[in-house]
Amino acid sequence: MRLPYVPDPPPTSTPDEARILSSVQARRAPNPLLPLDLALLHSFPVAEGWNSFIGAIRTRTSLSTIVRELAICRVAVINGALFEWDQHAPLLSQGGLSEEALKVVGDAQTDFTDEICRVLSAEQRAVLRYTDAMTKTVTVPDAVFAELRAWFNEQEVVEITATVAAYNCVSRFLVALDVGEKNH
Repeated sequence: MRLPYVPDPPPTSTPDEARILSSVQARRAPNPLLPLDLALLHSFPVAEGWNSFIGAIRTRTSLSTIVRELAICRVAVINGALFEWDQHAPLLSQGGLSEEALKVVGDAQTDFTDEICRVLSAEQRAVLRYTDAMTKTVTVPDAVFAELRAWFNEQEVVEITATVAAYNCVSRFLVALDVGEKNH
């Protein structure tokens, strides 16, 4: 980490800071705070907004675990956010993605060849192509959007898009500050 982590738990100096800390701890419960939290808590207002936004992306959308975690893991791989990958790849496995498919998702050079077609469903490939476009070039080609839209309704498209966008933010924070000491 390029900055020291705050103590766990960090000291609070106002009732508002105590409330924010409590909400971050509640979202992580029964687990302890993560290094990410101990970085974010240098700024209680930022930690509060992050906790609310990322909490909604992680727990309040209609997306299946596989769809959500495919998007998150693919962003982590493309952006080299190893801490993010380590946190989310196990969720893909627990959600039922095969080890072979996990290896394909975890390869930043995946080019959607026959191998990926064999180990991922058409719906999963659409999520990966969309995630790749949003993360690598920001602009999503019409054909890539149409492929995603063929599998997902409007709410799901918004939720997939928000997940990819949010986790691009997460990965950039993690890599820039070397949270978890995995990127430098």
